[in-house]
Amino acid sequence: MEETIVGTEAAQIPKQRGESLLETAVRYAEERHWDVFPGTWLEAVEGVQRCSCGEVACGAPGAHAARPDWASQATGSATVARRMWQKQPTASILLPTGRTFDALSVPETAGFLALARMERMELALGPVTLTPDRRMQFFVLPGASVKAPDLVRRLGWAPASLDLTALGEGAYVPAPPTRYGSRGAVQWACRPTAANRWLPDAEELISPLAYACGRDR
Repeated sequence: MEETIVGTEAAQIPKQRGESLLETAVRYAEERHWDVFPGTWLEAVEGVQRCSCGEVACGAPGAHAARPDWASQATGSATVARRMWQKQPTASILLPTGRTFDALSVPETAGFLALARMERMELALGPVTLTPDRRMQFFVLPGASVKAPDLVRRLGWAPASLDLTALGEGAYVPAPPTRYGSRGAVQWACRPTAANRWLPDAEELISPLAYACGRDR
């Protein structure tokens, strides 16, 4: 986040520049009421940033779950979050989906096309992340992972034909400012604000997202 997000009713998420991962994780839990859990982290090995998981060819270095029972580790308590990041201050910040939100994940090019279309349609958006692996995640109300395939079919598309994935229970998204090795950090394409605390339903966004993914094929 480039600047302070001003809101009301404890909806402020301060700028992350200069802040620690611990402080940011605590704010996500405290101010947004999102569950958080620490993932892997980056370690310097012979001058190269490697994932703490030890895999040389890790697909998301420093930005994935560090243990198989991560779902039970996730917490909405700022106190518990602070304690977890105190143990490993450089751990990535991961947000489980299927709890306070689901996420619709699309390629970056389709995501920006959809954002422009949504702006023209004056659709209310929730937060949207942009990851270094060139994908965008649109936060929506829980339940999207169950109904997204049928919503896509109603629009005339075969779900398998579009690079549109709904992330729900059992999945997670990396949150800013988590880094993907040397590829850069996760960023906000649409920042969390007081105005987008109430998330849209997947049904409200699926049409422009499906259209953009179809164009992007």
